[in-house]
Amino acid sequence: MIPRYEASQITPIWADENKFKTFLQVEIELLRTLSEKKIIPDGIAEIVAKTVQIKPSRIDEIEQVTRHDVIAFCTSITEQLPAEIGKYFHYGVTSSDIIDSALTLQIKASLDVVLNSYDQFLEALKSRAIETKMLMTLGRSHGMYAEPMSFGQKLLGHYAEFKRRRDDLQNYYQNELTIQLSGAVGNYTILTPEIEESVAKKLGVQVELVSTQIIPRDRLAKLITITSLIANAIERLAVEIRHLHHSDVREVAEGFRPGQKGSSTMPHKKNPIASENLTGLSRFLRSHLHIALENSILWHERDISHSSAERLYLPDHFGILTYALDRFTTTLNLLDIDEKVIEGKVLNHTHYLSSYYLHFLIKNCESFTREELYAIVQKASFDDRAKSNPTLFREIIQSNLKEKNVQIELPNVNSEGLRSIYLKSVDHIFNRVF
Repeated sequence: MIPRYEASQITPIWADENKFKTFLQVEIELLRTLSEKKIIPDGIAEIVAKTVQIKPSRIDEIEQVTRHDVIAFCTSITEQLPAEIGKYFHYGVTSSDIIDSALTLQIKASLDVVLNSYDQFLEALKSRAIETKMLMTLGRSHGMYAEPMSFGQKLLGHYAEFKRRRDDLQNYYQNELTIQLSGAVGNYTILTPEIEESVAKKLGVQVELVSTQIIPRDRLAKLITITSLIANAIERLAVEIRHLHHSDVREVAEGFRPGQKGSSTMPHKKNPIASENLTGLSRFLRSHLHIALENSILWHERDISHSSAERLYLPDHFGILTYALDRFTTTLNLLDIDEKVIEGKVLNHTHYLSSYYLHFLIKNCESFTREELYAIVQKASFDDRAKSNPTLFREIIQSNLKEKNVQIELPNVNSEGLRSIYLKSVDHIFNRVF
């Protein structure tokens, strides 16, 4: 990953040295299990663990000859051991047993980082939602003003989506991280399912139910589907912030730090750069889903057409996902929510009570059909005199009613009355989510 978007906790997980260390971790746990099962002499695993070192440069040197990274890895290990010890290294397994099992451990370590960042992000979003729970804003439908609602509920809807994806990711973490030690085509020629299960338990993951020299790639496709949906959620919230950040909307603004500049030529600019950046990163994350799906379709028991793509996209995917979550956490914490502008639009909006008045009339004008009453309120809504005067809007409806010989007084609702109408269920909704 380029330094601009690097997640410092993710990069080391996918470095070659750690990859080979993870190979060695799987191999050592296999040796321990083989000793426990009395298949090889006792103490082999401990000797290997204490003796060998991971030497990436030596592995590269050997691979120039072998053209096979796992053979190069094994050779770099066994040349550090006495022959009577080294002969048991990589016992009964094929390359993909080690590659795929180690890959699962790298994904597990990456998800540990991602889930931690995710929880901090969720907490920031939850905090801003609770903070603005009783702040009235104008909800929008088709981009047009609709009815007043809780600004916190707007954020709460995003929180609920992110929480669903958090649950999906946790379920994947608990149930879909698998290893395999089943041999060349998954038929356990040398090892046994019991050995595989013992190693999996030591490594803290599950056993792949049916492996065919590789762990089926629909596992990865499912994971990247979940994270692509997380990217969708990131972009949906980022786009909402960008819309509310418009100069002619001005309801929120990203934090602007001392010394920050928004334009090389226009000193007045404060741009929603974080939200725009997150929008672009979301697109990048979703692009990996196409790769993951195509990687699921391999020849017979396996081929390696998936391998090159995974070496490229997986480190970037987890790195960018972590970076995006961390950056969004900061963005939310620094987000300036202009309560005066937000509530001011509610109080100055002419037609916010159109639905309320319509239903008031439906309940109190028995001799009129719903369509007739709708037409009366709509006529007032389209009257140019009422465009910027909520009080006049009410008076025009009253006048239209009098023309129909209806003597009824519409409620004159103040700001607290608005809260009682439009925010009356907000506590229930919040409690339902939390």
